[in-house]
Amino acid sequence: METPYIKSFKAFLALEKGLSPASITAYLQDLKKLTEFIEIHALNKGLSQLELNDLQNFITYLNELGLSVNSQARIISSLKAFFRYLILEDVLLEDPALLLSAPKLARSLPSVLTHQEIELLIAAIDHSKKEGSRNRAILEVLYACGLRVSELTNLKLSNMYLHIGFIKVIGKGNKERMVPIGDQAIKHLEFYLLDRNQMTNIKPESEDIVFLNRRGGQLTRNMIFIIIKDLAKKAGIDKKVSPHTFRHTFATHLIEGGANLRIVQDLLGHKSIVTTEIYTHLDMGYLKETIQLFHPRHRINE
Repeated sequence: METPYIKSFKAFLALEKGLSPASITAYLQDLKKLTEFIEIHALNKGLSQLELNDLQNFITYLNELGLSVNSQARIISSLKAFFRYLILEDVLLEDPALLLSAPKLARSLPSVLTHQEIELLIAAIDHSKKEGSRNRAILEVLYACGLRVSELTNLKLSNMYLHIGFIKVIGKGNKERMVPIGDQAIKHLEFYLLDRNQMTNIKPESEDIVFLNRRGGQLTRNMIFIIIKDLAKKAGIDKKVSPHTFRHTFATHLIEGGANLRIVQDLLGHKSIVTTEIYTHLDMGYLKETIQLFHPRHRINE
């Protein structure tokens, strides 16, 4: 989409601004996200035809996907630089990004964890206790799959297809989606399931539920919050950490890694703004490939 502008912008950043290759790549990745947004929402506009309202909608969309506030700010900076360049080149007379700012809603987004903080949380788990393997599996699944807390607590044994690397999730409005699950999460889920299979007090209504409390019943949302809050305290993490933090971390790490926005939207189970006729359902292999390429847990353990 309007490749000549992007190509010439790249040359401008290198030759006139003297930016490093890494910085230039970051600018171009941000513009790629904007072009993906244009395609997802079928705007039928080129980059030079965008207005302030289009750019605001783009940032709001990233905000709704859960992209961190810092990442949103960096993208806004990239957009401002690109449209200032178009003004310099006399492509535009008015700068649509001049008044662009992050949505106020962004300030209420949960914190995003770093890779190191994820490892600190995991290291804080006491594996000498019976619930150790369960809690490790909970953290791994939350981070690997970006689930809502209700999707985690309602996860069913009959909806796990670990042999092909997928779980079926029941989201908002009872909508089902298939979500790829990485090798690390599968490994720790299987460790936990060995312990779960030895439980003799599982309640009849919880027989198909994956994550159980010590009394054999389904874990509540509140219990997941307490588990994570306790681990964050033990790990010495000052940020407010909740199950939703893992969902935002999942989205931010994928988008920052270069994953396609449309795929992240699908993985999160977000309702598409466009009509279903415009896009066919994403191929499961494509979803799995995205996780394998862009999720830090895969890259760390390669």
